[in-house]
Amino acid sequence: MVWVWDWIPRNTSLISTLLVEHVQLSLVPVVVGLVVAVPLGWLANHTRVARSVLIPTSGLLYTIPSLALFVLLPGLLGLQVSNSLNVIIALALYTVALLVRSIADALAAVPAMVVAAATAMGFRPGRRFVAVELPLAVPVLIAGLRVATVSNISLVSVGALIGNGGLGELFTDGIQRSNIVEIITGIVLIVVLALAADAVLLGIGRVATPWNRVGSGSGGGA
Repeated sequence: MVWVWDWIPRNTSLISTLLVEHVQLSLVPVVVGLVVAVPLGWLANHTRVARSVLIPTSGLLYTIPSLALFVLLPGLLGLQVSNSLNVIIALALYTVALLVRSIADALAAVPAMVVAAATAMGFRPGRRFVAVELPLAVPVLIAGLRVATVSNISLVSVGALIGNGGLGELFTDGIQRSNIVEIITGIVLIVVLALAADAVLLGIGRVATPWNRVGSGSGGGA
């Protein structure tokens, strides 16, 4: 039996390397997915045809098992199975699938009076979207990002089965070596990473929507 105080100190370098890899494989797809999902969500909100295509497609995409997608992408993209881009692209697709509906629904919930007022003030569609509609959609957007980020942090570990799993490699190696400490270390670090990322996004959401804090404080005082 390998004990905690024996295995962890001897493998600090390995754990740190896998942790950094896990963060990269988890968060890069979130950023890429957000950049892609925002214009798609805007399009789905403004065009019925686009919404009828994008929303069902994104829902269908998210139903594909992650392992199947990790295995299929190398053949479709011409990449090596062990290439980390397979995991990044797959998780970016999942992120887009999660966010498109959230963004479209959030933009649709922006009061028509606010949009009309911005238009009357001379805001062109692009400026109105960036300065008015998108900020009001931030709470729903952050909620979607929290789900996508935590989901990605969990799904990255599946990539260990094709040689790109960050902390998931502690699972596969621990199972092969019957090292329960290695497995538990991987689980704990993934949970802590997910909680930390969720807390950071929650904080960003609060900073980006100061009017919500003001409203809550006024309500409490009343």
